[in-house]
Amino acid sequence: MRLRALLENDALGLRLLGGEDELDRTVRGVMTTDLKDPSRYLSGGELVLTGLAWLREPSDAEPFVRILAGAGVAALAVGEAELGDIPDDLVTACSRHRLPLFAVNESVAFATITEHVVRQVSGERAGDLAAVVDRHRRLMTSGPAGGGPEVVLDLLGSDLDLRAWVLSPTGRQIAGAGEALDPALAATLAGEHLAATRTGRRGPHRLSASGSTYSLFPIRNTGRGATPASRDVRETVLSDWLLAVEADAGDWPAARLDLLQGVTQLIAVERDRRDAARTVRRRLAQEVLELVQTGAAPAEIAARLRVAAPVLLPGLGTAPHWQVVVARVEWDQEAGQNQIDSGPVAQALLEEILVDPAASGAESADRIAVAHSGDEAIALVPLAATPLPDSEDELPATAVGLHADALLTAVRAPLSAGLSDDGRLTLGVSAAVHSAEGLRGALEEARHARRVAAARPGRVCAAGHHELASHVLLLPFVPDDVRRAFTARLLDPLRDYDRRHRAELIPTLEAFLDCDGSWTRCATRLHLHVNTLRYRVGRIEQLTSRDLSRLEDKLDFFLALRMS
Repeated sequence: MRLRALLENDALGLRLLGGEDELDRTVRGVMTTDLKDPSRYLSGGELVLTGLAWLREPSDAEPFVRILAGAGVAALAVGEAELGDIPDDLVTACSRHRLPLFAVNESVAFATITEHVVRQVSGERAGDLAAVVDRHRRLMTSGPAGGGPEVVLDLLGSDLDLRAWVLSPTGRQIAGAGEALDPALAATLAGEHLAATRTGRRGPHRLSASGSTYSLFPIRNTGRGATPASRDVRETVLSDWLLAVEADAGDWPAARLDLLQGVTQLIAVERDRRDAARTVRRRLAQEVLELVQTGAAPAEIAARLRVAAPVLLPGLGTAPHWQVVVARVEWDQEAGQNQIDSGPVAQALLEEILVDPAASGAESADRIAVAHSGDEAIALVPLAATPLPDSEDELPATAVGLHADALLTAVRAPLSAGLSDDGRLTLGVSAAVHSAEGLRGALEEARHARRVAAARPGRVCAAGHHELASHVLLLPFVPDDVRRAFTARLLDPLRDYDRRHRAELIPTLEAFLDCDGSWTRCATRLHLHVNTLRYRVGRIEQLTSRDLSRLEDKLDFFLALRMS
């Protein structure tokens, strides 16, 4: 806005004292100060308001005005409430430095002027930014955008003072301007967004976290593969991106909300382009999967892998190891509901989970190939062979690769919010193999590991190949009613006793078994005297009619605790 517009507004009570030739200056902000040197808080273009508390003697006027003029402020406005007439020394100094000077009527509060300037400047910036966003959208729709979402996020920061980030459903930062969002905070924001979406609340969703308020805007998939609005929200909730803005959008005018919706549509174009780029990788994975499942000759599978390796690991000089990861998303279905096609949901989610949590940007997922077969998503993960130190040999397959527990550590909380109380994600990871002959076994291994994960409680569970050589492989195949009866017979008497007497028999039993029946180690771990431990173990044996010195009874207790 121009200084002239301020002077023409009678409600602001401004009277021009000097600088009539400078009234076409642009006002970019407003600042109130009573400091003798406010230069550190000035960036140029401000209307500076002051009550002259800094003016102790006539000689103070010249250095104050010189500082303002040097900082490039638009004008100075002085209140008449304290001193009445504006001192001549200040008028002379402003004239010398060509700084427009206004007197503010004593009946007008500085807050009134500040509110007016902020409202006008913000509205003009929003209009300018909306035009830029619209132009950028047309560029992205017709071809490469030359910067992607970061360009628009930079504009939000520079023109509207809004810090914003694009996040995946797991909270991974895909784009941002300036400082990266803290990963824990990003996961919290993603979880809130998923939970709000599942309950049907309309965006933007608002959340207070880490001392700030954030507004969360959904970024809908608008491409050819977009899900119709009438379909079940569960088909998209685990794959849609979100725009997190550090601001409270609750009191925003409609124009600003429309602007942010335009930004989300712009970012959705980039999302569509990213999804289209995944088509080749998905097709490669699908072809390899079909060959493996139909029992094709290893030579044929190896030839297909040689085609896939340069796409997934460009520049790789040697054949990589491969791992297989299997995931399934399952939803509780009620009578009359449409059947949810879970395969594509699991596919998009597995593509996201397999990205390194520390990586940022949409391109960090460009080396992951995921297919889906029925309700399963199956990932073919290439692992570059790593030489041993001072050796030309490669690391053995078991020394490289993904670990099931680590995959879900960073994403468990937000995904649990998205799955709510009617969805589950289970995931299994195979060992690494270094040839086509091993892929069939790796696929079956990953599927068995996923079944082990499915037998565990919780909304998001994973199991790895190392667990298949353990007793836990047997547990998923025990019927639920048998499991419940077995654990109740052994553990319910102890739980009842703990509830009545606060005796902590269950924790004592767990620690005793974990210490392999060692009285000394168990007592040290529980910070108990050995005699107290012997009393508790005796009480466990009395209540259950079992003997913890017998291997069979120890094993029964161990399995009961695992299945409970």
